[in-house]
Amino acid sequence: MSSNDIMNLELLKGVAGFSGIEFGIFKLKKGVSESEMLKSAKIADQKFLSKEDGFLGHTVLKGEGGLYVDLTFASTKEKAEEICGKWMNNEFTLKYLEFIDPESVNMSFWSRIK
Repeated sequence: MSSNDIMNLELLKGVAGFSGIEFGIFKLKKGVSESEMLKSAKIADQKFLSKEDGFLGHTVLKGEGGLYVDLTFASTKEKAEEICGKWMNNEFTLKYLEFIDPESVNMSFWSRIK
């Protein structure tokens, strides 16, 4: 297991107890490197998200046709909304957002019911 895999497991260790998530679908800006976007997401995790009350984990998924999903797991839906509400005022998440095509973003918040 690589150090990156271990870090991802650490960031997701509390996910089993989540009750809320931020679910954001997006595409990268043209000419943007996926690996650079992922490095920026990792820094945002370490320097911002992991320090937020109610944060349980964060991951990025890759689908077909250049689509990605950003998932932030939180103790409640309200906490997910609160944490994500701070993204536009945080230097680390703003850097991550620089890689994302803003026209492609479809973001929503969800509550766990089962």
